[in-house]
Amino acid sequence: MSSSDFVSEAVAGIGAVFARWDAGESEFVELAEVLDITGPSMSRTTIDTTSLSSIGGYMTAIGGLRDPGTISFNMIFSADRYDLLLTDFEDSDNGTYQITLPDPGGSTLEFEALVTELPLSVPVNDKITCNVTFKISGPVTFTPGTTA
Repeated sequence: MSSSDFVSEAVAGIGAVFARWDAGESEFVELAEVLDITGPSMSRTTIDTTSLSSIGGYMTAIGGLRDPGTISFNMIFSADRYDLLLTDFEDSDNGTYQITLPDPGGSTLEFEALVTELPLSVPVNDKITCNVTFKISGPVTFTPGTTA
């Protein structure tokens, strides 16, 4: 395959959906007017296993605990959405959330998390926004989109 035959698989972010599980409706409900989503910021610790008998002068390691990290998104303020997220912030139990990506088939990331930050930004000459941060608890489940 020559470089002129290469076709990018890039997908624009427009159309991505951040949703919150609504137990009353028994479904995920979209949080509208999300401007951008960042995360999950997954990381993993390592455990140093270097010893005096390590070969070749190289340090060695094994995998330690995984930290699912955080997810944040910026959204246009509305009193209803802010109140909903404020309720999640006040709740000590994890909520269930889902991000649906706009790739073919709609891949999803589903996770449980706590709302840890809920700051408003109120500029003089622009829209009011809210930058919400979630601390993920447990694994993030990635489900690749399916195409026919």
